[in-house]
Amino acid sequence: MRTSVNIPDDLLSEFDETWQAEGLDSRSRGVREAMQEYIEVHTRLEDIEGDVVVIIAFDYEHEAVIEEIHDAQRQFQDVITTTNHIHEGEWCLETLFCSGPAPRVRGLTYRLRDFDAVSRVKLMLLAEH
Repeated sequence: MRTSVNIPDDLLSEFDETWQAEGLDSRSRGVREAMQEYIEVHTRLEDIEGDVVVIIAFDYEHEAVIEEIHDAQRQFQDVITTTNHIHEGEWCLETLFCSGPAPRVRGLTYRLRDFDAVSRVKLMLLAEH
């Protein structure tokens, strides 16, 4: 099936460099692999119902969203055990170490993804109980 999407030029350029460096035979192959990885991660998060231990890493534009990020963290303080925050110029990188019910951790992850000034949100599942 053919489809079209709008992708910023700089993101597409970086994607092209990456799939070519990995030795893939086409951009389509790279997109398929990226989509499959996204589905696997998303489905995995959706399937978990017990308690989990995870690390959530995300980066964001500090001035644009810092108060909202703090508000979100307060709303989910029942599952956030530790945070780590560093500055990279105008951007911040933050890691949240979380433990608790998977639906709450999932809610936090989705909340962070809602902010336009948050660039990436990555979740690493460490344990399921």
